[in-house]
Amino acid sequence: MTSIAPLRDFVARFTRLYERGLAPDAVQREGAVLLRDLVSRDGWLPEPFTRPNPERYSQYLLHCDPLERFSVVSFVWGPGQKTPLHDHRVWGLIGMLRGRESETQFARGADGKFHAGETSFLEPGEVVALAPGVNDYHLVANALADETSISIHVYGDNIGGVSRATYDPDTGAEKSFISGYSSADVPNLWDRSKRAEAA
Repeated sequence: MTSIAPLRDFVARFTRLYERGLAPDAVQREGAVLLRDLVSRDGWLPEPFTRPNPERYSQYLLHCDPLERFSVVSFVWGPGQKTPLHDHRVWGLIGMLRGRESETQFARGADGKFHAGETSFLEPGEVVALAPGVNDYHLVANALADETSISIHVYGDNIGGVSRATYDPDTGAEKSFISGYSSADVPNLWDRSKRAEAA
């Protein structure tokens, strides 16, 4: 049976970063260490939040801070699935749990058009950071042609409610969107009945 204790512990430890009054960049920096620990082992993510959608990638909410200071989601990528070029407008952390992702960074020129930079790959256990005004424009894809890939993302807001945009790389045309989430269900982080029964 899947134990979500690592996720519960991660959420509690991440919340304490805010209790310490850290600035957002410090929360992101120290949070990256916590996320790296979470994705260093597999087996804790409940099966319903690992299911790919055959039509598009899925973004499952795992936790949203009650004050919407941060959110945790699992991104599930079917073979060959990818995002359009998009932004976030809040800081983010991406931790690879299973499979492999590719990320292509883009820079916006003075003419408003986008220019692709290097493509990098994220392997299980690795974590990368995103920040508005630094490296916030990118295109992400499942780097595996025949397997599902799963990454765990943490954002400095309730990412499913943030107004963001996708872009046409050739023209720079912007299209606003609010992503929402792929499931209305959230894992019950706080049910300790099984532990009580075992005692």
